[in-house]
Amino acid sequence: MKTFTDTTGRNWTITVNVDAIKRVRSLCDVDLLEWSDGKLIERLIRDPILLCDVVYAVCKPQIDERSITDEDFGQAMAGDAIEHATTALLEEVVNFSPNLRDRQLAERVMKRTWQAMDRARDVIETRIDQELDRITDEALEELEKELTGEGLPGAGAGDGGSSGSLPASSDSTPAHSP
Repeated sequence: MKTFTDTTGRNWTITVNVDAIKRVRSLCDVDLLEWSDGKLIERLIRDPILLCDVVYAVCKPQIDERSITDEDFGQAMAGDAIEHATTALLEEVVNFSPNLRDRQLAERVMKRTWQAMDRARDVIETRIDQELDRITDEALEELEKELTGEGLPGAGAGDGGSSGSLPASSDSTPAHSP
């Protein structure tokens, strides 16, 4: 049995057994035994809403004992609580496997999936940093041009880039009647 704490400080025990697996199938249409290709683990890691629904189904007997609503449970699931619930759930799924070889395989699948997700996050983080650097550099270049008067119409040395002869707008020109 693994535990995690939600954002309100309530402790929850994750126990994956036949009853819990049946409850998750029924309430979430998710089969916790379909972990071998890594897609279920990836889905749960990528989709915190689905993960919280699965954790809710696993914890349903405790939730009912405490008279907590689905909404109350969901409101208490954010940030670290979701991460800890994910780890607890996945470790319990691994531990459920009936034989050592299956448990070892499930552990490897889970470990590799976590590694792949971490690498993907690293790539995304690098790309975001590069894009933010590019945007910042462009904005600073534009600001520098505006401050020095470069690139503005009529900008000349010493005149601060302003032009005294702006054309009148069409709104201010009176219309002539025939």
